[in-house]
Amino acid sequence: MSPPRLILVGRVAGAIGDRGEVKITSYTDDPLALTRYGALLREDGSPALSLTSGRVAKGGIVARVAGVESRDQAEALRGLRLFVARDVLPAPDEDEYYLTDLIGLEALSPDGAPIGTVKSVQNFGAGDLLEIAPADGSATWWLPFTKEAVPEVNLPAGRLTAVRPPETEEEET
Repeated sequence: MSPPRLILVGRVAGAIGDRGEVKITSYTDDPLALTRYGALLREDGSPALSLTSGRVAKGGIVARVAGVESRDQAEALRGLRLFVARDVLPAPDEDEYYLTDLIGLEALSPDGAPIGTVKSVQNFGAGDLLEIAPADGSATWWLPFTKEAVPEVNLPAGRLTAVRPPETEEEET
């Protein structure tokens, strides 16, 4: 049995006040979801923290952590990256995906020919982009994650259809 797939959901930004509260930068749509996931994990899957309460704050939440009673204890958690097992996240709606689920999918052309694998998903400010690693080992390329460029995603089959944009070549003068 393989270990559970972990998803990064937040990072401890530092201590708030004198009673051990921490500020957590949330990477979830709903920052308070961090309080509903149960024990938050470290990257190796070991327990990191259990939140006993939380309130929304700019960019995340301010939370109480079980066993943390002082500012020094809270400050010692600064920088801790927080993960949850993928299976505790709610199922996405139809035509919605957790971006992490796209990584590793086989990319096929519209006629079904293999063209590579999704290596990563990035967003540089203009929308999500899939980094496609060709099977032949050539340089990766980027594909916008739009309905036009990716008309079909089949997670159970482990593949997606990718419509590669036409290449732009410089003309010799």
